[in-house]
Amino acid sequence: MQLIEFTDKGLYCSAGDFYIDPWAPVDKAVITHAHSDHARPGNAFYLCHTQTAPVLKLRLGDISVQTLEWNEPVYINNVKVSLYPAGHIIGSSQVKVEHNGEIWVVSGDYKIENDGLSGTFEPVRCHTFISESTFGLPVYHWKSQQEIFADIRQWVTGNQRAGKTSVMIAYSLGKAQRVLKCIAEITDRIFVHGAVWNVHQALLAAGRALPAVQRITPETNKSAFKNAVIIAPPSADGTPWMKKFNPYSVGVCSGWMQIRGNMRRRNADAGFALSDHADWEGLLTAVKETGAEKVFVTHGFQSAFSRYLNENGIRSEEVKTAYGGEEEEQEKPSTSKEQEEEIAGGDI
Repeated sequence: MQLIEFTDKGLYCSAGDFYIDPWAPVDKAVITHAHSDHARPGNAFYLCHTQTAPVLKLRLGDISVQTLEWNEPVYINNVKVSLYPAGHIIGSSQVKVEHNGEIWVVSGDYKIENDGLSGTFEPVRCHTFISESTFGLPVYHWKSQQEIFADIRQWVTGNQRAGKTSVMIAYSLGKAQRVLKCIAEITDRIFVHGAVWNVHQALLAAGRALPAVQRITPETNKSAFKNAVIIAPPSADGTPWMKKFNPYSVGVCSGWMQIRGNMRRRNADAGFALSDHADWEGLLTAVKETGAEKVFVTHGFQSAFSRYLNENGIRSEEVKTAYGGEEEEQEKPSTSKEQEEEIAGGDI
């Protein structure tokens, strides 16, 4: 029997009788991060990193939750569990599970570039590694955050010269905080959608230092938005709510902007491939640094990524999960196997 089994409720450790990021209600849930495809309601007990708890409570309400710092072990029915930085969003963690000399690591979602907010991804040596593959094709190769931030700032200042409001589309938990960090270097006139505001307040209350923002309300005078920057989630894009910012220009922050044509399909004026997930090289680096003998590949381009690992001497297997219903994954273009190979240049 595997240390972690793949069940209809989620990733299950029978020796410890707990689940990791379950997608159906269970008694004990260890949570990698607070995005709703990984942190769902209805569990009797939650275990997560200290920095994840405030947003977890914001989203799930009055829950029973225990928190850990990174590399602070706890034993659940004689199974050792510890958390390590995943670098995905604030508080995001990899879960290390140890029992009878066997070590598994569940990565959740991750990126290996340090964004200055989310903690630095820490590769954990293990026998078996469970990895995402959101951007598991060679075409996904990110520019450095420094370069992307420079592009965003140049775009905003260009809009200001043209008398336009800059509307940045960025997911409310993770991406919005990175965009805010970028924009605050050039302006203090930053307004946010209510969803971004709620996360912002939860993080401030938990002691995170973040730049000041103003919440957009029905009472906010339209004149206040001239030459300002608006940060809004994807759900607001293209809705009547946007009309109050005229004249405005829309910039979408998403890893999918790496592919030509996605910006046009989104009717965006600018696209920035700013992702909270590892790119192709990042995924490969993470896998190799774990030293894992076996890799299970979950949501994303798992077929292509798993096949590449197998062809390069790393035993790999695809696993179907219920992850990928939020953040960048929900914007994933529909692609066939042939299109995946074409995007990858025909040689994965």
